[in-house]
Amino acid sequence: MKHVADAFASARSNWTAMKFDRNEFSGAFGDIGTDLPLIVGMILASGLDTASVLIVFGLMQVFTAFVYGLPMPVQPLKAVAALVIAQHIGGNIIYGAGLAIGITMLLLTVTGLVDWLGRVIPKSVIRGIQFGLGLKLASIALKNYVMADGISGCWLAVAAAIVTVFLIGNRKYPAAIFVILLGVIYALIFKLDGSAVTASVGFNLPRFYVPTLPDIATGFVVLTLPQIPLSLGNSIFATKQLTEDLFPQKHITVRKISFTYAIINLINPFLSGIPTCHGSGGMAGHYAFGARTGGSVVIYGSLYLTLGLFFSGGFEHIVKIFPLPILGVILVFESLALMMLIRDISISKADFSIALLVALTAGFLPYGFVIGLIAGTILAHLVKKGFTGFAD
Repeated sequence: MKHVADAFASARSNWTAMKFDRNEFSGAFGDIGTDLPLIVGMILASGLDTASVLIVFGLMQVFTAFVYGLPMPVQPLKAVAALVIAQHIGGNIIYGAGLAIGITMLLLTVTGLVDWLGRVIPKSVIRGIQFGLGLKLASIALKNYVMADGISGCWLAVAAAIVTVFLIGNRKYPAAIFVILLGVIYALIFKLDGSAVTASVGFNLPRFYVPTLPDIATGFVVLTLPQIPLSLGNSIFATKQLTEDLFPQKHITVRKISFTYAIINLINPFLSGIPTCHGSGGMAGHYAFGARTGGSVVIYGSLYLTLGLFFSGGFEHIVKIFPLPILGVILVFESLALMMLIRDISISKADFSIALLVALTAGFLPYGFVIGLIAGTILAHLVKKGFTGFAD
């Protein structure tokens, strides 16, 4: 009972510390370039219930905001999303995989294995994972999003990039507010069908679903196993490192991040939600665009709750209010925020070299995150013992 009381007390404290000003509103859109295309892609590829996906995704944002009081959003699992979109995997397997991921992370947490891994994996490898993820996200943004609307979309992206360069870090005039406004104006002129949006208004709730044992077993093999290395590297260890970088006074532990990761995935499947995680990229994006408290995550979650509860019937229309070139620009700057974290190890030749090797492996090789995580950790420990030619 004491743990429950402490959790509620912490949530109350986090709530009172939250801000809902223009900077939090700006920061709320710092991760939309990653999340929205993956969510739309999974809904379309697998025929998922739109209302359930959006509502549950929004609820998990709000839950995380209260637990941490930080701009630490939840994200779709990237390896899972990529496989689902490419292979059109059914919803029942997705929900089974989500539950399998939740169980796996809970076991890693309660057994203390996640703490041991956190001690074994060095900072240079974490920085490499973050840099590699930044490379991969930037590549996706430039190839798939910025060029999505032809010449007009390119000009929109250029205008958004100029606005961001001049206003990034500006507390009085936060960049994302103007970038999103630019996208909304573009969408209203060229993209949005107002009558279709109006006709789609209704009220929807999530659908209850109970994954079967075959769902869980198949999901574990097909989706959970490819996801776990990326989750450990980016969702757990890199996120913990980033909270330490940005909010050292908070003292967030690996175990706490792993535990809340497990909890959200033990809930998602039963409400027909997609598997989700924490992510250093999401926090970097929110922070880069101005957020400093969990208020940005509450605002972000409220966006998805509103879309799911009232507009999910016409989601394919209303989502056009966020043009892909705008999402691409936001994603590029989120990627840059992640990649720039490598600066603090640049004074060490050995650490910097290991981080770059891990980054290139993670960014460009199949299963690069797991290969980079394992190989980088081994190499770092060999360097520490003096078994390689690296020297600072």
